[in-house]
Amino acid sequence: LQSPMMLAGPPWPMAMFSLRRATRSGRRSSSVAARMIPPMEMWGQPLPETVGSAPLDWRSLGFEYIPTRSHVRFAWKNGQWDTGHTFQDPYLPVHILANVFHYGQALFEGFKGFHTKKGDVCVFADKLSWQRLNHGCRRFRMPEVPVSIWEMAINRAVKDNMSFIPPYGTNGALYVRPFLFGSGPRLGLGPSTEYTFVVFVNPVGSYYQSEDGAMQALDGLVNDAYDRAAPLGCGDCKAAGNYAADLESMHTAKRLGFPISLYLDARERRYVEELNTSNFVAITKDGRYVTPDAPRSVLNSNTNKVLQKLAADLQLLVERRPIDFEAEVDSFEEVGAVGTAVVVTPIRSLTRGDRTWRFGEPKVLRQLRDRVRAIQNGEAQDTHQWMRRIELDDQPQKAMLSVYPGL
Repeated sequence: LQSPMMLAGPPWPMAMFSLRRATRSGRRSSSVAARMIPPMEMWGQPLPETVGSAPLDWRSLGFEYIPTRSHVRFAWKNGQWDTGHTFQDPYLPVHILANVFHYGQALFEGFKGFHTKKGDVCVFADKLSWQRLNHGCRRFRMPEVPVSIWEMAINRAVKDNMSFIPPYGTNGALYVRPFLFGSGPRLGLGPSTEYTFVVFVNPVGSYYQSEDGAMQALDGLVNDAYDRAAPLGCGDCKAAGNYAADLESMHTAKRLGFPISLYLDARERRYVEELNTSNFVAITKDGRYVTPDAPRSVLNSNTNKVLQKLAADLQLLVERRPIDFEAEVDSFEEVGAVGTAVVVTPIRSLTRGDRTWRFGEPKVLRQLRDRVRAIQNGEAQDTHQWMRRIELDDQPQKAMLSVYPGL
């Protein structure tokens, strides 16, 4: 018998032996490999479907893909959504003329689920993501996702993958990635005739890894060679193409020794917009929380919204307005990159040409980050009602009988 640690991922020797026999006899298609049943299930023993029961080293998680049990998929066709299905195969059958490949109709979201101190499983601020996705749908001429389908898809995905939820106290989370794309064939330019809405989940740790999970300060480059979004474009939408356009810029900055870079406005190269994958925030020397206001070119960050609320709770003056970089940078005591993956990452310095500005320790930003994490972990009161509890089935899972005979 194999060790339970073999369940961390394929290949499983005994299972693959059975697969080869079945494939040779023509009784199994090649897609069986993607749905392979782990050895413990093969012999009629259920995998333990409890929070954190997957054989992973929870404290060493980064922000990388980890295969999980399943994803949830809904389809829109002829003006209506279907009832959705759960799939274990991590591949999508998509037409070669799908609109997403040729005309770029693709939006995605991201938020996290947590195993809390009380033992509940909750997702954080998913309603804000639903609102932002539908804003993008209107901008990209895509059908909006009803809140009932949104919540159904998320609930199903989280429940079916509960063993991959990092347990409370490990500093991990279950990253939830909903996305929507034009999946119908389209030769001429125009909206797709069909759409697919998918939710998958992935256990994650820190985006910028550090040994103890502490905040890791980064040196940033002011990006004068690229624009992230046009002034009246779609930078406020979480569109896939916006992130593809950032890849070359990000690569260039890293090649110069900067793990992150800051975009200024495309019109004047004067006003602060965004960091590569995160909103920009600063705490001024006189204690104000400032963040850019550029409604059509800066992503409407849900994490930034949360931090603004918490900053106001701390009696900080919150200012969302144009920020003149050269005129104001000397007034910044703290600078941070904020987003779902990181909550807050301190920016230690910003370099533009031969000039470098350095910032202080992220005392206020750390306090705000810690408040967010305390709410997410169920250690502080959720006064703004960002946490939504996922009802998990309490019924014990039945043993799954093998489709293969015992040897």
